Amino acid sequence: LAMYLTHTRGVRTGHMKARVLAALFTAAILIPSAMATASGPRSGDLHATKNCLGFTGSAGSYCLITSSDLPQIEVDSRIEYLQPALLLTPTGSDVVLDPPGTGNNVAFGNCSLAVGRCTFWGGTGKFTHFHADIVVSHLSGFDWAWDGTYSFSPKS
Repeated sequence: LAMYLTHTRGVRTGHMKARVLAALFTAAILIPSAMATASGPRSGDLHATKNCLGFTGSAGSYCLITSSDLPQIEVDSRIEYLQPALLLTPTGSDVVLDPPGTGNNVAFGNCSLAVGRCTFWGGTGKFTHFHADIVVSHLSGFDWAWDGTYSFSPKS
């Protein structure tokens, strides 16, 4: 009887170890995958519209995002033009993209309507490692479209 109990305990222990290892292996595969999905894609296409009624061509000129398919670029995010007089030149104007609300979340970039492009190359908070290459096109009146690609990954 003692040998039987020792043998069955050994078998049970072996089965238990196998179950624990299987559970750990499954968790190691599923948890990172679920976390990546929960944080959203780290790159893809970007489509947004903006209204530039606040763009006067002088200091303090800005546009407001009216729609965006990228959660980090919220509706009412403000695009401030640091050299608005240069926007129509190939050099363009440096810009700061600042979403509504509090916090240190801004993206840094440059826009030129002469070449029809905006590029972003980083920022703070939720825009850390943000990169985007955007084609800018006029819709009508004060409304403009942004269509391009983005990523949230460090560049080497």
